[in-house]
Amino acid sequence: MPFVLKIGSRPSALALAQAELMCARLSELLPGLRSEIVAISTSGDRMKSASLAQVGGKGLFVKELEQALADGRADIAVHSMKDLPAALGPAYRIAAVPAREDARDAIISRRGVGVREMPRGARLGTSSMRRRFMALRLNAGLEVVALRGNVDTRLSKVESGELDAIVVAVAGLKRLGRADRVPMRLIDESDFIPAAAQGALAIEALADRKAGGSAEIEAALSRLDDPRARAETAAERAFLATIGASCVTPVGVKATLDEHLLSIRAILFSLDGRRELFDETSVTHARGASESGASALGAKLGNQMLSRGAGELLADE
Repeated sequence: MPFVLKIGSRPSALALAQAELMCARLSELLPGLRSEIVAISTSGDRMKSASLAQVGGKGLFVKELEQALADGRADIAVHSMKDLPAALGPAYRIAAVPAREDARDAIISRRGVGVREMPRGARLGTSSMRRRFMALRLNAGLEVVALRGNVDTRLSKVESGELDAIVVAVAGLKRLGRADRVPMRLIDESDFIPAAAQGALAIEALADRKAGGSAEIEAALSRLDDPRARAETAAERAFLATIGASCVTPVGVKATLDEHLLSIRAILFSLDGRRELFDETSVTHARGASESGASALGAKLGNQMLSRGAGELLADE
């Protein structure tokens, strides 16, 4: 029987679209590759209403996919990288970080206005504490309402008038083909620092063997890996690990690699949103372009913020 690469994915429309995208990219790199997507429901998918922070956080979207890798039901798993814990268990590795999609957030509103222009008392939907506090920094008159569900469910809340606006990741809208069909306004990163690894995908595999047991597939994953995305997300994830951020931490962090510099900036809020801490740093491209150099820069920023009192903001968790 010909080999079939088994690609693990969550069953949501967005996750499957991302897995299909990676399937297509791998087929371009390995013509004739046979693959199938294995949809695996995770604990997070089965919890429709509870706050993820209250019931286990990011690991809820990862554990079952990692188990599928361990028992051979999947050869690789495709994740939204922001769903991954800051450090993987020793049995697993990130085999590839494809080119990153737009990392920004977007507001979708009934009036087609931005966060600042929304009237007092307008209802803005998000369950992200980071987005909640950043929106209130721009417009203190908003009523921020908890919101879960897939992209279509969230959009329907605006269409029905239940909410005046929602804030979502641009990357998800683009991958679902919705970006040109909704009244979306991009939010500048200077106003809304994204979540760590927002817009990035991660292809996970077992640490002790080649993906799919194949040198050819491993080579294709290496070609799929994007050095810029790898460096930026390594810096962001190292920052989270250094400060000890958890799934409930209201934190935004974004690294940017260009031809001259790797820069990183972050904002951290207390759980009640009353206190915040911002900082940034950078390093030359030559030192920051490698994964180890990028991780060192993220750790440096984390330590800078810890020295300035980040631990006090985290202590309330």
